[in-house]
Amino acid sequence: MFLKNEKYLSYLYVIVFLILSNKVESNSNIKIKILDYLNSLQYFSASFIQNDNATLSEGKVYIGKKRVRAEYLSPSKILIVLDEDKAMYYNYELEEDEFFNPQNTNAWFFYNIFRDPHFFEDSKIVIKDKEIILEKSGFDSEQTKYLINVYFENSPVTLRKIDVFINDEFLQISIFDHNYNEDFDKSFFKLISPKLLN
Repeated sequence: MFLKNEKYLSYLYVIVFLILSNKVESNSNIKIKILDYLNSLQYFSASFIQNDNATLSEGKVYIGKKRVRAEYLSPSKILIVLDEDKAMYYNYELEEDEFFNPQNTNAWFFYNIFRDPHFFEDSKIVIKDKEIILEKSGFDSEQTKYLINVYFENSPVTLRKIDVFINDEFLQISIFDHNYNEDFDKSFFKLISPKLLN
């Protein structure tokens, strides 16, 4: 009797192992698909609504080959251009500009999501209904704990929302009106104050 039970138990272990390894392989394939999608976002634009639990902001995000440009249209008109280690902020109403290293601010995640192909390599995949969530947590350059959840439609893969938790700060960015075939002018992503271009 004991040997018979042991035989069934070994069958059960094999079945559980196959189910789990199939799920891991399936999640790995989905993760590769999602990372390929993010890496392919060049010459891309989308509209966004940003919510920080205090203010709603609207604007557009543009993804180039190496840089990310965010234009806030309301409640204030602001331009942000991000590279890996340099960035520019321009407030149109105040005609003020500022140049900074995005890795030293909470803007670092925006560049990393869209232009750092290795950022999500150690992230987790969660699948809910027709939604895929990429979860990434860790510590930034200032050793501040963060959690980033990026939401995608599953079929076809489409970026829909980004939730960012850094310490006690929360930011949600809803993304819509995707355009995958933008044609950008050479100066569009330059780190030059717009007042110098006019």
